[in-house]
Amino acid sequence: MSHPTRRDFMLMAAGAAVVPLAPSSSNAPAQSAPTPAGRIQVWVTDRERRHAPAAPLPWEPARGAPGPAAITVEPAAEAQPILGFGAAFTDAACYNIARLPTAAGEALLRELFGASGLGLSVCRCCVGSSDYARFPYSFDEGAPDPSLSRFSIDHDRAYILPVMRRARAINPSLFLLASPWSPPGWMKDNNSMLGGTIRRHLLPVYAQYTAKFLAAYRAAGVAIQAVTPQNEVDTDQDSLMPACLFPQEIEVGYVAGHLGPALAAAGLDTRIWLIDHNYNLWGRAICELDDPGVARYAKAVAWHGYVGEPAWMRRVAAAHPEVEMYWTEGGPDIADPNYALDWVHWGRTAIGVLRNGARCLIGWNLALDERGQPNIGPFSCGGLVTVHSQTGALARSGQYWAWAHFSRALPRGSVVVGSHGGPAGMEHVAARLPGGGQALIIANAGGAGAVEIHHGEAAASLDVPADGLVTLRY
Repeated sequence: MSHPTRRDFMLMAAGAAVVPLAPSSSNAPAQSAPTPAGRIQVWVTDRERRHAPAAPLPWEPARGAPGPAAITVEPAAEAQPILGFGAAFTDAACYNIARLPTAAGEALLRELFGASGLGLSVCRCCVGSSDYARFPYSFDEGAPDPSLSRFSIDHDRAYILPVMRRARAINPSLFLLASPWSPPGWMKDNNSMLGGTIRRHLLPVYAQYTAKFLAAYRAAGVAIQAVTPQNEVDTDQDSLMPACLFPQEIEVGYVAGHLGPALAAAGLDTRIWLIDHNYNLWGRAICELDDPGVARYAKAVAWHGYVGEPAWMRRVAAAHPEVEMYWTEGGPDIADPNYALDWVHWGRTAIGVLRNGARCLIGWNLALDERGQPNIGPFSCGGLVTVHSQTGALARSGQYWAWAHFSRALPRGSVVVGSHGGPAGMEHVAARLPGGGQALIIANAGGAGAVEIHHGEAAASLDVPADGLVTLRY
């Protein structure tokens, strides 16, 4: 009997149907745009190529108005800035990277974080154990300890902090988000890190626990820029892994009355991102942000992509346009036969997320082994990269190749701009780059075909391969 995937489990828990990805077309009128100069640089991923450069394309004068099958870039229709792309420094990911010989581990980190590699720039870490760990752990194990006299991050000093320090040395602008999967067991009604709910009278202690974690990590050379109150607030994962139900009223009271004040009192400028769960909690996000106490400390929402569709983020943005959106978890299944080939799926995911207002995409585990291990939970996830447990050989996922197109083409400070039209099956997103150039990324889930690209009074003809990702920069 096959195990359910993480997406299957979340759908069963929510009782929701899968909603198709929102199309990348729009009814927005074309904006006036200056005619681009120079040639278009092209990179392609398809069955034969992996983020490979292709022949540059020339711009030509447009012959009339673009038809509906053309992709029109609207650079004047600016949306949100982009923070970046990355994945998670779980205990499991860091363990797999640290097990590599020194030179091989350094080469992998340079490939992932270096300017000549993927250039990953936004990553996530765990406050204690997630399901992707060698065993469950917190930073204050044992009998109840409300004074947190036992608190220690010594577990993370062995291989998590060294890997994270090296990644930030390679990319000093690496932005880090921290998420707790569970408080220590003694803080919960079931006395376990697996499932359950936090004891409400210990919320002040839990806020101090989180503040102590952030301060200890900063002292260890790894400053954290953002934190969520709880990973996946709306599920206890059937008590099969580190998790904690965090009802809406608890998150509201915790952020407004405990976590926000605790971070401020500790002199920490770490931002608070709410929810850290699926799109279908958009109503909860609005209600939480309506609370003045929450709004004082939290200006952002973190989203997962397992249930619902990215367009639902717009419902929150419509109610609270001052609030930022971030996409903080989603990754491949190691048992999926298309694990190494599903770049179009992840390309379409990234396009939908960016077109609906999110500023980053953080995948799940940076690196797991060929069995999706270490794993103490019920899901068969794969890493952005697979590190073979015996040989150290590397395999790159389809998500890796999708992230190559986005992370390399859209550096921090890029701004999503309008684009519309295109043949059926072709999703796309456009951006203005920090240096003033433009980028357009196309994910084609259909057969091979030609498409016209229009920008102002110029046009170019592009052959898009079947099941392909294409990046254009000009």
